[in-house]
Amino acid sequence: MKNIAILASGNGSNAEEIIRHFKESDKARIVLIASNKKDAYVLERAKIHNIPHVHFTKNDLEEGRLKEKLHALDTDLIVLAGFLLKVPEHLISAYPNRIINIHPALLPKYGGKGMYGSFVHQAVKANKELETGITIHYVNQHYDEGEVIFQKSVALTADDTPESIADKVHALEHKCFPKVIESLL
Repeated sequence: MKNIAILASGNGSNAEEIIRHFKESDKARIVLIASNKKDAYVLERAKIHNIPHVHFTKNDLEEGRLKEKLHALDTDLIVLAGFLLKVPEHLISAYPNRIINIHPALLPKYGGKGMYGSFVHQAVKANKELETGITIHYVNQHYDEGEVIFQKSVALTADDTPESIADKVHALEHKCFPKVIESLL
């Protein structure tokens, strides 16, 4: 049985899909939901599903206290699901090729610092892209530059808005992310 920890900064819809996927699994379990935002709805989702959860500060992340908690839980895989802070080098070194992220675009397009959520979808629309999608990748010391694990695209039309693009991307994320995590285990 593998232990998965999920780091998220917001609503947590991807986290909830992962929780549901592994709820009855004999391959993995979610041992922690952690958020850098006290009022992030992902923490409420963790409560609803009886998953241990914790709020941590940027200092907790940078100074290794979160890493200690992850070690204490014998974490095998760290999943970033809408996590907005940069992962420090000490955590990447402690979990080589065991930290993954999902990005709401087809990297290397629309990646890097400040490119998340609606900012990505607005840029995709502004550039009149014919497709967008998701990228699941390993985390390294640079935003959105780790080795790509999985990509899936979705067609766009001229009528798409940033909001409809977001809906299409979320549907892909919810469908694919849990399955890709399972394949990595």
